[in-house]
Amino acid sequence: MRIGFVMPLIVLAITAPSPVTARDDPPRMVLVGSEFSHLVHTGDSLASLGARFGVDAATLARENNLKINARLKEAQIVRIDNRHIVPDTGRNGIVINVPQRMLFLFDSTRLVASYPVGLGRPGWPTPVGPFTVLLKEIDPVWDVPPSIQEEMRRQGKLVVTRVLPGPQNPLGRHWIGTSQRNLGIHGTVEPASVYRFQSHGCIRLHPDDVAELFPRVDVGTPGEIVYSPVLMARASDGAVYLEVHKDIYRRAGDLWTRVEESVEKLGAQSDVNWALARVVVRAQEGVARDVSVRLDQPPGR
Repeated sequence: MRIGFVMPLIVLAITAPSPVTARDDPPRMVLVGSEFSHLVHTGDSLASLGARFGVDAATLARENNLKINARLKEAQIVRIDNRHIVPDTGRNGIVINVPQRMLFLFDSTRLVASYPVGLGRPGWPTPVGPFTVLLKEIDPVWDVPPSIQEEMRRQGKLVVTRVLPGPQNPLGRHWIGTSQRNLGIHGTVEPASVYRFQSHGCIRLHPDDVAELFPRVDVGTPGEIVYSPVLMARASDGAVYLEVHKDIYRRAGDLWTRVEESVEKLGAQSDVNWALARVVVRAQEGVARDVSVRLDQPPGR
C-alpha cells in the first residue's frame, strides 16, 4: 500500500540532516498519509486497520471513542489519521525509521512510496545503519538461523531448520536480502503483525506492499535504517508539525530534549505552541500533529 502524499515540507528529525546541494530544486521532504474515513468490512478490527494503514490500534481507539478491544461492525465508519513525517536523511534508496515503523523509498532524492512495516521486538532489535540490497527472491526458502533454532529449542517447540515456499513460510512470497547479516525485507503470512515490534529483527511488509516494492528496487540499491522517535516539520504554509513515537529500544534519551533541539534547529521557537507540543510528547501517538501557534492561542511554554 502506498501511503498518499500531502503538502511539501521542510523537515527536521533527530537524525543528522544531509547537506543540501545545488541540484535540490524541490522541497527535500514531504508529509505522507492523510486524514480519511474508512468503511468497515467484515473481518476488520482496530488492530488490522492499524497494521494496514500505519497507525497504532490504541490511537485509532482514542480518536474514534472506542475501547481498544471493541468489535467493529460492518459499514461502521472509522476515522483514520495516518500522517507521518519523512525522516531527514540522505534521500537515497530505502530508508527505514525504526520507532516510526515506516519504510520510505526514494528515487534520485524524490520520495516515491512509503509503507508501514513490522520490526524487531525489544529483545531482538532491528539493527540500524547503512545497507545494500544483495538479493531478490520470489517464493524464498527460509533457512532458519541457528539463533532462532535455539529459541525454538528453549521454548520447547519443534526445531525447524528449513521452511519451503508456501502458506507456512513466514517470509511470504518476496524476499529482499540486505548486506546486514540475516536481515531481510520481506512479506508475511501474518499481515496483522505489520506495524508492530514482533520480528527477529527483519522488516515485514503487508503482502500487497512488498509485491509493489519488490520490482522497484534492484540489487545494489542502497538503504539506511535510522532511529528517530521525534520528528518535526514546517509546511509550506508555515504550519509546524510534530510526530513522537515511543522510544521502543530506549536509545533516544529524554524525548522533550529532542523536541527542543529540533525546534531550535528548525528555527521555530516562536512558531510552536509549547503546550500542544507537550501533549504530543506525552501521548506518543506516532501521528504528525499540528503544533503551530494560532492567533487565539499563546505559545504557552
